[in-house]
Formats: sequence, C-alpha cells, structure tokens
Amino acid sequence: MTRVVAVDPRAPAAAAVEAAAAVLRADGLGAFPTETFYGLGAAALRPAAVRRIFDVKGRPEGKPLLVLVDSIAMVERLTTDVPPRARALMDRYWPGALTLVLRARADVPFEITAGSGTIGVRLSAHAVARALVSALGGPVTAPSANLSGRPAPTTAAEVAAAFGDTLPLVLDGGATPGGRPSTVLDVTVDPPRVIRAGAVQV
Repeated sequence: MTRVVAVDPRAPAAAAVEAAAAVLRADGLGAFPTETFYGLGAAALRPAAVRRIFDVKGRPEGKPLLVLVDSIAMVERLTTDVPPRARALMDRYWPGALTLVLRARADVPFEITAGSGTIGVRLSAHAVARALVSALGGPVTAPSANLSGRPAPTTAAEVAAAFGDTLPLVLDGGATPGGRPSTVLDVTVDPPRVIRAGAVQV
C-alpha cells in the first residue's frame, strides 16, 4: 500500500525525506513535488531502479530521463564538461525549471542517457526535491509521476490514484503550480538549442 507522508513544502522534516531516500536506495520508486509537477523518483545511478520507471509509467523505451541534482559539484560528477555558457545559465536560472543537457560520463547508466551520450540535469527550486537528492547523496530521476499519455499530476492524491500500490511512498508537499514543464536546453552545441520550450524563457 502506498504510504503518503505529508511534508512542509518549504522546510521538509529530515525523517520524512530520509524515509523516501531509503526507498530509493533499495531500488524502489517514490514520488515527490517539484516546482512544476510531482516527479517520479529513482536513484539515477542504479540501472535496475531506473528501468522500473519505464515499466511503471509505461514510458517508451529509448527516451532519456532527466535527473535532479543538489549542486554544481554533483553535475560535475555526472558530466565530462560544464562549459562556461552552462555555468552562466546555472548562475542565472538555478534553482529553477531549467534542465541543461550536457555530455555524460561513461559510467552514467544507459537507462538515463538512452545511448545519447548526454544527460539532462536540473537543480530544482522546490525544497522537498532538493532535500531528497541531498539525503540520497546522488541524482534522482524526475519524470512526471503519471502514466504515460496521462496529465502530469499536481497533487499527491493524483499520484496515489494513478499508481495504486506500485509506489511505496509519496511525499505530499501540497499542490504544485503545474503549468509548463521545465525548459530543456542543449548546451553541448553552440549556440545552445531548445529541445523543449517550458517554464523558463532563455
């Protein structure tokens, strides 16, 4: 049965966040609020856990997954290079709904990159999402916590209704703003290329 745990969206309790991180460490999945929608989290560096995202969502194979980080230092552990233009964008828009696509290190799982050689990274503006990444000590996946083809959820209740008992835990930080998803910008090319127009105008 899905456990829904209420958390303060501005200052989530460490015990609740650690409970969610423990689920992810055990290759489980959990949902949590972001600055746009609720995201579906797995430990991004654990291939078996990431594969479950595709199974649970019914997500088409071959689509890369963006990940949330808690710092530029974590970005540097996932990528081969963070060019000056990417750092300038991080300084201006992070934390926020801007996902930057960078060259991935060889040890980033195929399930994340889909063989593209790149990885999309974001520092979320939502305190719960950032706290979860920090508690795990590594990047967390964050596709919308919905079945593929269904509307992205803005409440924990919508997440629980969509997945039933599939998710061990949902962090309920109240309703999220919804609207447009994060902007996805490829900074491996010059000039950078917008892959998905979204909440941030760049």
